[in-house]
This record gives sequence, structure tokens and C-alpha cells, in this order.
Amino acid sequence: MSGVQIREIAMYHPANEVGNDYYIQYFAEKGTDVTNLVNGLGRNKRFVIDNREENSYTMALEASRAVLEKAGLQAADVDLIIFTSQTPEYLLPSNALKLHHSLGGDLNTACFDINANCAGMLVAIEQASRYMTSNPRIERALVVGADYLSIHTPDEPVYHSNVGEAAVAVILEPAEDTRGFIDSVYQTDTSVIDNSKFPAYGLSNLYREEYTAKDAQLQFVPFDDAVCAASAIDSIKVLLSRNEVDKDEIAAFMFSQFTPGNIKRVSEGLDIHSDKVVYIGDQFGYTLSTSPLLALHQAIQAGKVKRGDYVVLWTVGAGWQNVSLLLQY
Repeated sequence: MSGVQIREIAMYHPANEVGNDYYIQYFAEKGTDVTNLVNGLGRNKRFVIDNREENSYTMALEASRAVLEKAGLQAADVDLIIFTSQTPEYLLPSNALKLHHSLGGDLNTACFDINANCAGMLVAIEQASRYMTSNPRIERALVVGADYLSIHTPDEPVYHSNVGEAAVAVILEPAEDTRGFIDSVYQTDTSVIDNSKFPAYGLSNLYREEYTAKDAQLQFVPFDDAVCAASAIDSIKVLLSRNEVDKDEIAAFMFSQFTPGNIKRVSEGLDIHSDKVVYIGDQFGYTLSTSPLLALHQAIQAGKVKRGDYVVLWTVGAGWQNVSLLLQY
């Protein structure tokens, strides 16, 4: 038996560590009290870019170099590069092509970007795995995600005080004696499609005289994100049932780190012990598209996930769309 497996995983985050007190003071000066917000979101610290030399692309490059080194590979050994972000540094050329250039990729390497908002890494891994299964020429893939949101949300408390910056990269390749990537479930409900918009007035309006750069910043209309939890519970039950895997066989669950409240709701709805659910939001904040993969990285580092273990990853993208993956690591 063989499947498309995560061979290696690596991460990168900026050096600048920021605690809750900074955001409480920052928004107090703007007339907003975020004390209950940051405490309720379960944050202690997060790593945030504080210089002009870093962005989503540079973080992705560092994570990519790290994962290639861990795997003992060169970029020329990779047949496919997928980059995912909702805050890409470049729209043209693609960031995957820039990674190919900086890393020294092969002539025959396929490269492209995708944007599935906070579901980006899960979607990219699923797409790469299915592509590799159907195309034997693609023997190895580099999938990397990164987001730099804080620069776009200086006046938006829910996002600005919640997020941290990070990049996560994985190497995917076929491996014997593993199911690797097994299956995915998507559930989409676009009833809140316009609650998070960036650029707020669209790219085509960036140069109109009536708009300023400030007008382009992320626009957020609060909504009850708990509605995603019921869908997550349902999709994970479907995922496990149709692949004949019992929840007790799952070594660890890596859920969206957006709110600990939703993590608790999904855990209780699935009747799984909290020891199996990885929470890292207190250490890194909410890292958007990389959120569940960063949780997987930390679980592997801590010895909670070992080779051969079944894992479930779930997250939700703005708009909203639930995505769940079942893997054998």
C-alpha cells in the first residue's frame, strides 16, 4: 500500500514577539477596549512582522529552505510548487514562481498560487495530493503557505489583536505502507460572503481618486462564527465514517486556531478528549492559512504525532467554507 505522505514539515515566524498588553494599550489609545477580546481568544503572545524586509513571500522562502534542508533535498528535486496566501506579496508573477527562482527549481517544475483564505494550506495539500495520485510524473511537491495580515488591519480589533505571522512548508511524496492523504470534505455556506473583504473596495478601485490606501485595508463585519462549528462536526463525522476510521483511532486533531471557543465546541460535538486536540493559539496567535498545519508541526515536535498515526485537520475560510482532511502521517 502506498499513499501521498507528508515527508517533512517546517515553519518560520518573525522574531518580534508581541503580548496582549501591547494590543490593549494600542486600541485603548483609539478608544476601544480589547481586554476581554484578547483574553477570550486565548492569546498570550504572537509573532508579528515589524520591519520592511519581511513579508508573506520572504517568510515562505525561509520555511521552504528549512523544509528542503530537513528532507535532505534540493529545489531541483521538487516537481510541483504550490504557494497559498490571502495576503500574497505579489499577484504577478506568482509567488510560487518567485520561490522556484530563489530556491533554484528545475526546468520541468510546475508552479502556481492558490487562495482559499484561511483554508489555503488544507486545500493546497489536498489538491497536490490528488494531482500526484493522478499524475505519476509528479513525484514530489513543495506546498507552502504564509500570511502577513497585521499591516492590513491596523484599525480592526478582531483581526489585528488576534493574528500572528508565520509560514509553514511541507514536502509531499509517495510512500509505501501508508495511506497518506486519505480524503477531504468541504462544506460551503456563503451567507456571510462579504463579512471579510480585502482590498475593501476591490483591486479595480485602488487608483480612484476618492479612495486612499487606508480605504484598501481589510473590512470586517462581525458575525457569530460559532455557526461554523456545527458544520465542522458534521463534516468530520462524514469524513471518518466514509473512510471507516473510528475517532478513537485518531492520534490528534488539528483544528482552526481562530477561537478556542470553536475548538471546544467541535471537540465536545465529536466527543473527543481534549488531550487529543492541539491548541497553539496561545503561543502563536491565529496564523490564518497556516493555522492547522502549524498545530501539526508543533504536535510532531512534541511527540504527540508519530509516523503511521491518523490525524484530522479542520479549518474554515472567510465567506465561509469548512474544509476537513484525514491523513495518515
